[in-house]
Amino acid sequence: MFILGGYVFDPRARYSFTVWTSAGAASIVVAGNIGWQFNKALTVTGGYTGAPGSRSLVATFPFFTATDRSMADNFFRPGFTQGVWANGEPVKGLNYLAFVGNGLNTLNISANKIDTHLLLSGSAWWEPLGPYGEPGKSRNMYDDYFASDKVRIRLGTSYTRSREDRFSNLDQSSPENTSLYNSDGVLTFSTGAFAPGVTVDLATYRLWAADGGIKWNGLAVNGQYFMRWLNDFEADGPLPLASTFDHGAELSASYFVDPKKVMLFGRGSWVRGQFGDSHEYGGGIKWFLLPTERLWVNTELFRVSHAPYSGAFTPYTAGMTGWVPMVQTVLAF
Repeated sequence: MFILGGYVFDPRARYSFTVWTSAGAASIVVAGNIGWQFNKALTVTGGYTGAPGSRSLVATFPFFTATDRSMADNFFRPGFTQGVWANGEPVKGLNYLAFVGNGLNTLNISANKIDTHLLLSGSAWWEPLGPYGEPGKSRNMYDDYFASDKVRIRLGTSYTRSREDRFSNLDQSSPENTSLYNSDGVLTFSTGAFAPGVTVDLATYRLWAADGGIKWNGLAVNGQYFMRWLNDFEADGPLPLASTFDHGAELSASYFVDPKKVMLFGRGSWVRGQFGDSHEYGGGIKWFLLPTERLWVNTELFRVSHAPYSGAFTPYTAGMTGWVPMVQTVLAF
């Protein structure tokens, strides 16, 4: 993933340009956005971005504790789409991001299939004891790499609503919209997800998430709780239910045993859903190769039970149960 950013002609004219390739998904994504920073309290931007329905989609990538987002976060969170958003810090320590977009995940959906239903998403977070991280690209990182002896706290919440379309004809069993899964790992829009031979064509998605974190002297603890509702189904046959409710959480803890060099961490997440439950737990070591927070090697081993999600960019496959080893090197220049 190559991310270029800065300003054009005037420091207030901000832009970002991303090229993202994946051999595993055989895809290339080219995306960008451009905006205007009126002041510290208001910047308005348009283009491609992640809908801010989860903390991990608010300028945190790739500065997570583990090798990637947790199982629960991947299951609940929205994705990436085109839209317009406003963000800023109107009061010291209080930040917001409000977003209007095309849908939960439309990066690979052709423009002629995207309907007129808009996604609404927003996130707000409060840092009462000062900035949660140092200024720059790693501002919202989960780890306490800089190990200040001053306690820092983050409290946040997010909400997202979207009317989702399967983007495929009802006679096609596999939908193009792959952003929603039921808690048993079945795509919400696939034929038979709710009843044999029945296909859902439209559904309303709502997600509320609350997150919190604390850092002190190399120690960091971060967590997030999710609640998701799906309802207002339109289908080609009768359904046994009118709505679903799923909830879950994630938690990670890390500590630098050798400041700015070696960090130990443990993590876990769980999903409790309409069609089944799942969980994961594990731990690992993160080694920073040079005196910078932007280059590291991360190794971890974690146990997954009945994963409710599949993703080409993650180690999760729907229904999987077992131990997963991961090794990752990140250069975030």
